[in-house]
Amino acid sequence: MELTFPTKPFKTHGGAAVPHRKNTAQMESVMLPPPEQVVLPMQQHVGPPCAPTVKVGDAVLIGQKIADSSAFVSAPIHATVSGTVSAIKKVTLSGGQFMDAVVIDSDGKMEVSPDVKPPVINSLAEFLSAVHESGLVGLGGAGFPAHVKLKVPDDKNVDTLIINVAECEPYITSDNRCAVEDTDDIFAGVRAVKHWLGLHRVILAVEGNKPDVIAKFNSFLGDSKEESDREIKVLELRSSYPQGAEKVLIQSCTGRRVPMGKLPADAGCIVMNVTSCAHLGEFLRTGMPLVSKRLTIDGSAVNDPKNVIVPIGTNIKTIIDFCGGYKATPKKILMGGPMMGVSIASDNLPVIKQNNAVICLDEKEAHKLEPSACIRCGRCVSGCPMHLMPTLLEQNAIAKRVEQLKELDVMDCMECGCCSFNCPAGRPLVQAIRLGKSLVRAEGKK
Repeated sequence: MELTFPTKPFKTHGGAAVPHRKNTAQMESVMLPPPEQVVLPMQQHVGPPCAPTVKVGDAVLIGQKIADSSAFVSAPIHATVSGTVSAIKKVTLSGGQFMDAVVIDSDGKMEVSPDVKPPVINSLAEFLSAVHESGLVGLGGAGFPAHVKLKVPDDKNVDTLIINVAECEPYITSDNRCAVEDTDDIFAGVRAVKHWLGLHRVILAVEGNKPDVIAKFNSFLGDSKEESDREIKVLELRSSYPQGAEKVLIQSCTGRRVPMGKLPADAGCIVMNVTSCAHLGEFLRTGMPLVSKRLTIDGSAVNDPKNVIVPIGTNIKTIIDFCGGYKATPKKILMGGPMMGVSIASDNLPVIKQNNAVICLDEKEAHKLEPSACIRCGRCVSGCPMHLMPTLLEQNAIAKRVEQLKELDVMDCMECGCCSFNCPAGRPLVQAIRLGKSLVRAEGKK
């Protein structure tokens, strides 16, 4: 069947009319001065953690591999500053996990390792190996190793690459700034994936509230002399949440639905975050692995919101201080956005690969609603992108009815938070569903 490009997005179900609050969208990214120390946890990806390949006292340079794993679903970790390994110790991550970490005291020189060289690629196998060595994981928040995503199983017929530039969460604009500032690297990464995977349809999916990105991409494609770029098109999406969720995005761009319990490849698609493409393009050009991240620092408690490019492993408090510190005592600090981000107990945590924002909210914005009885309005059901029934899921999760949770497809919940956001009774629906999913997982381990 001949592939065509949609002229408008396909209809999707549910969602929530969240405020955009893209306060930093027009602010050019700034570089954080070299921090005095970085802390690099061994778990920065989905899959088994890495093990350190350095020891205390070792001198390291930027881009030097300091941790790796023999597991396929993993990604190596590299030094993000030059200096000396001062400790290998346990740290607590944002999700509460207790994990080994390599601590590097910076020498302030930011010297690059001589091993950092552009990879030589002549085959798909060499391409996937290079992606692995780059340390790239999904930079939209999931942290799934990129080389695993790009290794398409023989029994899957993938024909479409979707680049996720939706960035539908309130406050976050790091992908927006990447799209505007790193356009050349983005298209270099897209072309590489397109070429080595033999794909002939690439859809750049951008929400309509980013006209600067749409104009920049269309201008780039209009000026391009690459014949294969005719198979790359921009699709303007409706500005709604959760437009950037993988399964929602696939339906918006292709009209296809990912079957329950299946992956995007089962719908013939690969979805990549735009910042992941930019890093891939930069790595192919320079050989520099993933050592830095662009973060949106925003929220009512932040004095001077910015998009900041920081070495991975930098302490959050150091970045907040660079943004003028707090103008009000933060009631809640989020790693990520207010819909799917993780609330953290302290700003004394390191930035890891998949972080894209730190949002600090004051007392007024972080005010918690007191839940009242469900009024059976159905807003949670009509708002669920996955066609689930959040009220029933909540009831069965609280009652710990595992079999009923399975029958209600609790594991298909993407935890987008639309149900809780739409609920006029302030019910903690998504939190209860998370509990239900953990009960199902625990049952499966018995």
